[in-house]
Amino acid sequence: MEDKQLAPIVVFVYARPKHTQNTIEALANNELARKSNVWIFADNYKNDKSKKNVEEVRKYINSIESKKWFNSVTVVEAPKNQGLANSVIKGVTEVINKYGKVIVVEDDLVTSKYFIKYMNEALELYENDERIWSISGYNPPIEIPKNYKYDVYLAYRGNSWGWATWRDRWNTVDWDVKDYKKFKHNIFKRRRINRGGPDMAQMLDDQMKGRCDSWAIRWCYEQSKQNKYTVYPKESLIVNQGLDGTGTHSGNTTKFDTILTNQLPKLKENLNIDKAITKHFYNIFDLGIKQKIIGFIYFCNMEKLLEVRKKYKREKGKKIK
Repeated sequence: MEDKQLAPIVVFVYARPKHTQNTIEALANNELARKSNVWIFADNYKNDKSKKNVEEVRKYINSIESKKWFNSVTVVEAPKNQGLANSVIKGVTEVINKYGKVIVVEDDLVTSKYFIKYMNEALELYENDERIWSISGYNPPIEIPKNYKYDVYLAYRGNSWGWATWRDRWNTVDWDVKDYKKFKHNIFKRRRINRGGPDMAQMLDDQMKGRCDSWAIRWCYEQSKQNKYTVYPKESLIVNQGLDGTGTHSGNTTKFDTILTNQLPKLKENLNIDKAITKHFYNIFDLGIKQKIIGFIYFCNMEKLLEVRKKYKREKGKKIK
C-alpha cells in the first residue's frame, strides 16, 4: 500500500479552533500521515460572532505545513461564507477530479491511527466493485451479531463522518435533485431510501423545502437510486467530538458515541448485506413521534394545510396581544 499513490485527504474546517486542532493532530498520528497529501478547505465567517474563531482556525491551519506532519498541505480559504454543503460539494469536486479518489473528514472528527491506511486499502480493493458507493470510517454503536465473522459490513446508507469515494461515483450526483417531484409522494422510492434509516426520506424533504442544508442526504439519495452500498468497519475508526452543541449542523447528544478502535480492520471482497446488521443499523436512526407526524404531513401533501394552521395561530396571537 505504501508504494501506491495514496488518496488525498480533504479536511473541512470553520470556526472551532480546538476541534480543528484535535482533528489535525489525530490525522498526523496516523501511520501513513507523512506520505499523505492534505487539502484543508476553510469557510469564512458568517457573522461577527464567528469571526474571531474563524481567524483563529485559519492561523492554526496555516501553521501546519511547517510542522512536516504530512507530505504536503494545501490550504484553501473561502473569501466569503459558503456554508458546509456548498463547501463540501465544491471542495471534494475540485480534489477528486484531479486525483480520482478522496478521503474526507470534517473539523469535529478524531481518527484512529489506522484510519488513513484502512481508507486507502478499501479504496483500492473496492474500486472495481460497482456495488460499492463509498467507504465509511465511522461505525454507529449498533449490535453486531456474534456469529458475524468479518471486520467490515455493507449498509444502504452513506456516512459523512470520515468517508471516502471515487470520482466516477461522485460525479454522478444530481445536486439539484431534479427528480424530487417524482420521489416526493412515491411510497416505493421513499421505502427504498429508508432502508438506510427511517429518517432519510424526511431529511430529503427538509433539504428540498429549505429546512436544512445537507450535501449528505443528496449524496445518499443518489446512492439509493443506484442501489449501491457503503462499506462500514465493525469497530469505529472515527469518534465525533462535535456533538457537544458547538457545531452549526449538529446538536448535543450522546446517542452516536462510539469507542475508537486500535485495530486495523481486515477487508473482505464480495461482501453481501447482512439482514441482522441492517435491522440494527436502521433502528439507530429511528425518528421520534413528533418527527414521524411531520413527515407524514408532508408525504400526504398537506403542506398548505399546515401553513394555513401556522398563519392562523400567528394572526390569533397578534389579536390576543
